[in-house]
Amino acid sequence: QVQLAESGGGLVQAGGSLRLSCAASGSTNAMVWFRQAPGKQRELVASITSSGSIQYADSVEGRFTISRDNAKNTVYLQMNTLKPEDTAVYYCMADVRGIRSWGQGTQVTVSS
Repeated sequence: QVQLAESGGGLVQAGGSLRLSCAASGSTNAMVWFRQAPGKQRELVASITSSGSIQYADSVEGRFTISRDNAKNTVYLQMNTLKPEDTAVYYCMADVRGIRSWGQGTQVTVSS
């Protein structure tokens, strides 16, 4: 299991941008960003494998970009053109040989 430390959340106006980071204590396979809004289920936002294969949720396609720096064991989520409906706690998840580790979450709030 790896330890994950997220950063970069905050308050931003609609149309603005934020960049989330998630640093892992060791190397990982797939890294995934999830989010959970109040009263809603946790949903997958974007994922990236160690080889660079990427998937996005339809709701963020074209606005969010996931990337990773394997040398730093860090995954990033660049979020552009933010909408109020993007407001949620964003969680980083890392998979290491089938064992999943979760970060503590970082709050993203988008005001209208």
